[in-house]
Amino acid sequence: MTLTVLEPEGLYPDTGLEQEILGPGVRLIQGNAKASLAELPDEMLAEVDGLMTLRMAVPAEQIARFPKLKVVVRMGVGYDRVDRAACAARGILVANVPDYGTMEVAEFAVLLALSLRRGLILYHDTQRGPDPAPWAVMPSPLHRRQEVQTFGIVGLGRIGSAAALRAKALGYRVVFHDPYQPNGWDRALGIERTRTLEELLAQSDVLSIHCPLTRTTRNLIGERELRLLPRNAVVVNTARGPILDIDALERCLRDGHIAGAGLDVIPEEPPRDPVPSLLRAYRAGEDWLRGRLVITPHIAFHTPEAWDDIRRKGVETMRDVLVEGRKTNVIPPESD
Repeated sequence: MTLTVLEPEGLYPDTGLEQEILGPGVRLIQGNAKASLAELPDEMLAEVDGLMTLRMAVPAEQIARFPKLKVVVRMGVGYDRVDRAACAARGILVANVPDYGTMEVAEFAVLLALSLRRGLILYHDTQRGPDPAPWAVMPSPLHRRQEVQTFGIVGLGRIGSAAALRAKALGYRVVFHDPYQPNGWDRALGIERTRTLEELLAQSDVLSIHCPLTRTTRNLIGERELRLLPRNAVVVNTARGPILDIDALERCLRDGHIAGAGLDVIPEEPPRDPVPSLLRAYRAGEDWLRGRLVITPHIAFHTPEAWDDIRRKGVETMRDVLVEGRKTNVIPPESD
């Protein structure tokens, strides 16, 4: 029996790689949807056994349009845009691609922290324009030597672990909190574990977020948590925007408790009106933020090599799960 896999976004100019990996017993079809699965006809979806998505959400009402669906592969790390409860109710397996941009995101997180802590952003911002700052040192609570700082990591999965090793190599003392990692994980990496999130926050001069967005991590870092950080801490988020309360971050930046922040993710992407006031202030170049904030458009993963991995590892995961019956990268339905 021939299986059918749908790639709904028409991401690639051909399907040669996918067909080679999936094998002769699988037919791969491409859609041309731009924003939603709703753009595709029912007759196309009626044939589909496996769905591979990169940017598209997979909500319950669209899952209902796939009568034969067995597997959804999210071609990325995060799987929060797939309605896993609706999939579980139908016995549909959900898998992701957790290892496509591990190095890139880890490096970017440490880069954000380092560029803020060593003044790169401050001097870049203040030397531009018709009225540059004096050609001299600018005192700032941002600037610290790595060796006197603690780099705190929330979520020590693949990316968090890679970030820990990079921060450690640069001289930071590295600590983490992750209740899902087994005992000994800290020993393997040569870093320190904290028993509670509060214990982590109290000692983190840099806080770097690397956990997935789930029911338990949504709004995990709010104003209470930010104010548990040492004064003049730096906050970095390369995970998912809704994990961090961006309005609380603005308040803590304005009153000086937080010295700086680097955000590759925000609560709604792309931002729509009304955009968060912190983003408005950043775009307007308000003086109080100069050198203190970096916002990038969810591009921490981006290298040509990472894009190649997304394609290859995505279809390899589909082959493993749909064709060969393996559990490669399958997300348990009972997990948060």
